[in-house]
Amino acid sequence: MLGKYLENVRKKSPLIHNITNYVTVNDVANVLLACGASPIMADEPDDAVEITAICNGLNINIGTLNSRTIESMFKAGKKARELGHFLLLDPVGAGASKLRTDTAVNLMKEIKFDVIRGNASEIKTLVLGSGTTHGVDADKADAVSDENLSFMIDFVKGFAKNSGSIIALTGAVDLVADAEKCFVIRNGRPEMGRITGTGCQLSGIMTAFIAANPENKLEASASAVCLMGLAGEIAFKNLQSGEGNSTYRNKIIDTVYNMSGKILDEGAKYEVR
Repeated sequence: MLGKYLENVRKKSPLIHNITNYVTVNDVANVLLACGASPIMADEPDDAVEITAICNGLNINIGTLNSRTIESMFKAGKKARELGHFLLLDPVGAGASKLRTDTAVNLMKEIKFDVIRGNASEIKTLVLGSGTTHGVDADKADAVSDENLSFMIDFVKGFAKNSGSIIALTGAVDLVADAEKCFVIRNGRPEMGRITGTGCQLSGIMTAFIAANPENKLEASASAVCLMGLAGEIAFKNLQSGEGNSTYRNKIIDTVYNMSGKILDEGAKYEVR
């Protein structure tokens, strides 16, 4: 059962450093507090290294890059790895521009991440950029559906094996895999795509979950994905007439705050392949 991994976050309250994008930084901080972790943000290179040293985990999100934050990502990432802390890469927009693609690929080459979380196109870009597959096969990796589910499970397991990271490919159907096992998760609502930052929030939550559950990083990662999707489902049910995506965002964070291990266990929709 996956609820115990949330309870461990609340017991341990890991301190998570987020070098994340300025569009969603406040929501990332609030959702980390809601799930029981403690957030801190620092993106000045010298400060980022010092802050990373006192944290349990580092969440790197490339959504709004500039030369200063890129330097901070590499310095903080290497410091976190040196200290044995937990690292997650969120390659937002990889494939959309050369800067984003090169930054994500080079981060992956120079820093070993515990988890890489992205949508299908972002993960596809990293696979191509890291030279772990060929274009013909990767062309199938546009989205996860029941029709291509078996292929996509093999796809993420293969990337996990080659990268040495847990791969979380999120979308209408979420896949969370290491080289041997894949969680197929069907929690969530399509309306979550109308809110800027649900993916960024999830990356922060996942970093907290692996930091609090170091012996079960795959299961903890899957638990975090189920948590966010379930929060989206419950929050959507609680929307009132006239309320829209701004209220929905707040209700999702409130739902995470009020989530228990029992509620998560009862509402998680997944299979293991």
